Order: sequence, then structure tokens, then C-alpha cells
Amino acid sequence: MPGTEPGPRPEPIRFFGTTWVAHDGGYGARRVGVAVGSLAAAVAGCFVLRFAYEGLTIADVGQFVNLLVVLMFAICSALAFRRTWEGFSRRHDAASQSSTRGLMTIGFVGTLLAHFFRSFSEAPGEKLHREEYETAREQYEKRTSRRTGNPSRKKRKR
Repeated sequence: MPGTEPGPRPEPIRFFGTTWVAHDGGYGARRVGVAVGSLAAAVAGCFVLRFAYEGLTIADVGQFVNLLVVLMFAICSALAFRRTWEGFSRRHDAASQSSTRGLMTIGFVGTLLAHFFRSFSEAPGEKLHREEYETAREQYEKRTSRRTGNPSRKKRKR
């Protein structure tokens, strides 16, 4: 691309692209949109879970099964919230991500609520991406500042 500076590029964040770097390009409006959208999706998810619970009640599966289902969704949502919240400040390894995929799917309400609350302070994941980008920029600056010319033309001390 002509006109772009050399060096590492910022990693885009979902719904924000690279607007998180300089907080431009509608960054504030996008944060509001993510907050409203994630809260609306969480509320819609709660309604779906309510209808599922009513289906279990109509099916007359018993109080024990109803209690287990409610506890399962509550615990999975709490764990998904915590894991998502931690994921905003540090990367999880691929093995742990694949092993908790089912938990995160069941606890989708917790994940949506984590995005809702995080969007009040920053774009979800912005802190992690900013730290990684600044570290990459610093390393790039160190690498490029060390080289001052063609090493083969240096005069050797004898």
C-alpha cells in the first residue's frame, strides 16, 4: 500500500477494525453499538432460555431436571463470563479454547454480558491488542535503529 508506514500493523478487532488504535472512524459509536447489541442479544437469549424452561415444565420432566438445567445454564454463563473477561487481557492457548468451546456455547449469555460491560471502558480486547501492538512497534524500532548502513562497508580496526 502506498503511503503506509513500514512496520507492524495493528490487528483488527471485530466490529472495530483498526479504529481502536487512534479512536477514530466512529469508534465511540461502535462502542455504543456493541454495548446495545450485546445487551439486546443477551436479553433475547434469556427469552429463548425461558421458553426452553417452559417447554421442560410442560413436558413434566420433574423438578430435579428443571433445577439441573437452570444450574447448568447459570454455572456455564458465569464461567463463560469469567473466561471471556480474562480473554480481554490475555490470550488463551488454542488447546484450552477448543476444550471449553461447549461450555462457552452453553454460557453464551455470560459471554454477551462480558462484552456489554467491557464496552463501557474500551473496545472488548483493546487493551490486549494495544499492548501487543506497542510491543511489536518497540521491537521494530529497536531492530531498525540498530542498522545504520551497509555492514560490508564498515572500516575494520587493525
